[in-house]
Formats: sequence, C-alpha cells, structure tokens
Amino acid sequence: MNQIVVGMGEALWDCLPEGKKVGGAPANFAYHVSQFGFDSRVVSAVGIDADGDEILDVFAQKGLRTQIERVPYPTGTVQVTLDAVGVPCYEIKEGVAWENIPFTDELKRLALNTRAVCFGSLAQRNEASRITINRFLDTMPDGAEQLKIFDINLRQGFYTKEILCDSMRRCNVLKINDEELVTISRIFGYPGIDLQDKCWILLAKYNLKMLILTCGTNGSYVFTPGVVSFQETPRVPVADTVGAGDSFTAAFTSAILSGKPVQEAHKLAVEVSAYVCTQSGAMPELPQILKDRI
Repeated sequence: MNQIVVGMGEALWDCLPEGKKVGGAPANFAYHVSQFGFDSRVVSAVGIDADGDEILDVFAQKGLRTQIERVPYPTGTVQVTLDAVGVPCYEIKEGVAWENIPFTDELKRLALNTRAVCFGSLAQRNEASRITINRFLDTMPDGAEQLKIFDINLRQGFYTKEILCDSMRRCNVLKINDEELVTISRIFGYPGIDLQDKCWILLAKYNLKMLILTCGTNGSYVFTPGVVSFQETPRVPVADTVGAGDSFTAAFTSAILSGKPVQEAHKLAVEVSAYVCTQSGAMPELPQILKDRI
C-alpha cells in the first residue's frame, strides 16, 4: 500500500503582527505529517512572483515535498490579526494562485498513489480549484484503507451548502469545530439538537468512517460508528492558535495510518495541537518525544 499523504488546497503567506509566515491549512497539514516520517506532499499553486519563489524556498528548506504549479495569478496572502487570547481572525485575499490549481497528468498519477488526502472548503471557493480537488478525490483508489479527510475550515462566508454537501459525500472522515457545527446545523436544518447528536446524524447520513469534533478549550471528540472518544484540552501557555487544528488532523491521520487505535491517535493529536499552540506560527518543529510516539 502506497503511503503518500497529500494536503491539497491553499498555500499562502499568513501576514501576522510579527511578520509573514508560510501558511495555508493543507501546507500545515502536510508539514506536520512529514514530521512523523510519512511521504507527504503539498498540492497547490503559487504565482510567478517573488512571494511564490519564497514559498517554494521555505518548503524546500523544511524538506517538504510539493506538487505546486506556477500560475498567472498573484501568490495568496492572508492578513491575520490576533485577539487578546491569541485566536486569529483572517482577511483572505481573492483572485489568487491557489484558487486556480490545474488538474495535470502529474496530479492524476499522484492521486492514483495517494493513501490519504486532506482538503477543505476554502480552496473550493473558486471553480477551477474546486474541479481539480473533486477530480483528485474521484481519481484516488477507493479502497478501505484510503482516507479522504474533509477539514471544513469555514472562512469569511467562502462556502455554499452545495459545496459542503458535495465534499461530505466525497469524504470518509469529517473534521469540524463546534462553531462550524453550529453553522452547518443552521444550513442543513438541524436546530435544537445537541452537538453530539448532530455529529451522529452527520456520521450516519454521509456513511463516514470517523467524525472529529474539536471544541477549543472544552475538549474534542472522535465519533466512529458505535464508539466515541473524548479528550480534554491540555492547559498550556498560548502563543497563538494558528495551525493548531491542522497539526491535530496531521497527528491523528499519521497515527491512524500507522495502525494506532482511535483513542491513542486522538490523544496524540491533542498533545501535538497543544504544543503547536505554545509556539508562534503554524509550522514549528515538533519535539522528538512527540514524533517518537509513531
């Protein structure tokens, strides 16, 4: 079984108060997966510009493999402001490169050899990347061991009910936070039901292998048919929470692909995410003691 793990979607610059850092949920995910020893790839697009050159240089320095096309659009940027407790607010520029990822023969070959992919809703706000993501998912082998992880990442209203439904039908693992679940429930017409019941409804409706619900400081859940895992959120000194959710997904995916049981994978994901919260930016190097858990 091929072990390639793909983070697919936006690769961009997070413009933070202290300066710019490479970001984008798929890139964050792929980077953290690579720290656990997997052959991970970032699939995206950057502009034919200095910002694009610099993103590719950063990935090369981190030893992160990429399948990133150069396209005639500016490289994406996001203005990130942090509130008093380090929670980010995003202003995401439009008309940028990662919205225009082409589906190439090379990308088709990658899809045929992919064990797990993580994708979100943000990169689907433009038709070009949405079509490419869907073709990639449809091209992947549909075996029992394949993971197609939809990490929703609702941002600035860049989503529709149709896109969300389509992605949930194509995925077999759904990751969502408590705020996003409230939004989804409003869109799908599940008001007045508690969060856990909403998760069971989504798990059954879309025939998911797993549904991951993160609730910030109130802990997180992993629902599988008939079983639920809960982990409390560790109390740590927070630098910022940028990329923490992506590191959670990456650690959880890496552990599941390594054959760890759901509860053990969940525990590692929580600890990795907590560590990333103590660091500035989305891509800190993880301590060896965490990497050695897989």
